[in-house]
Amino acid sequence: MTDQAIAPGSVTSLVPVDGGGMPRPRRRRGVGLARVGWGVAGVVAVVALWELYKLLGPADGVTVGGDGSAGSGVILLPRTHDRAMPHVWDMVARMFAPTSGGDTPPLIVSVIEAAGTTLGLAALGWLIGVVVGGILGIAMQRWRLVEWGLLPWIVVSQIVPLIAFAPVVNALGNQIDRAGVFPWPQWFSVALIASYLAFFPVAIGMLRGLEAPDALHLDLFHAGAAGWWATLIHLRLPAAVPHLLPALRLAAASAVVGAVVAEVSIGLRGGIGRMLIQLAGQASSDPAAPWAPTFGTVAIGLVAAAGVALIGVTLHRFRRGEEIR
Repeated sequence: MTDQAIAPGSVTSLVPVDGGGMPRPRRRRGVGLARVGWGVAGVVAVVALWELYKLLGPADGVTVGGDGSAGSGVILLPRTHDRAMPHVWDMVARMFAPTSGGDTPPLIVSVIEAAGTTLGLAALGWLIGVVVGGILGIAMQRWRLVEWGLLPWIVVSQIVPLIAFAPVVNALGNQIDRAGVFPWPQWFSVALIASYLAFFPVAIGMLRGLEAPDALHLDLFHAGAAGWWATLIHLRLPAAVPHLLPALRLAAASAVVGAVVAEVSIGLRGGIGRMLIQLAGQASSDPAAPWAPTFGTVAIGLVAAAGVALIGVTLHRFRRGEEIR
């Protein structure tokens, strides 16, 4: 018997077991190495394009409009001089130099500490967003009237500019803290703002996932006199996993963005958002420094995505019908 593919792009194929019988799945070899290789190739391509444009691009960039004076017009392509666009190797070297001169720790150490703070706040915001989004998704699936009335407002909520919404949340938290209702530290405002971006994809993914089971399976549960809760736990939630995992990945990325923007908006110290603002103010004299927290922000996003990927590994038995690429 020859191998038969389950689906185009699938990571499994059907091979016979010893002594005949039904075929069993086998994971294709080299898929993980290929993904790592393409990821490395992407980083190399970005670095090569950066250096190529710096070599060939105009020093003052490309400007449209204006009267010809400095600062007038709209810049379509960035400047390529060293203060605006440092070399990649200068950025890397700066990460291992002292943060602010003297005996201060290397910049990379400060970035790691700030990234850890922001990652913790983003993780808390992600957890809050997952809980709130999951509850909303379940409620919308359970009662159609709730979906009709609530779903448009959930969509509209994501239109509010986050940079304007963050100070409002912080001011509300300060009022609650001063009133003595319950303690509201400033970092909780950052986590709450991160959850504001994270709950949306979870709510939509949960709703679509809970509606994924086939009508035949639902009829079987109804024929067995299974109640709504039993159907939810044993049928709808397992069927929702392939829809929910992409939503969780998107929520993790959104939580990181929300945490960084919130730190910038409300001025929370210790996080990587505050470090971005501080080093950006020194860009004229130290142009390579602001790129270190930028790389740290990218690393936070990768760690968040890896955490969700681990969750997907633990739920692999619910993903048999999913085409994994």
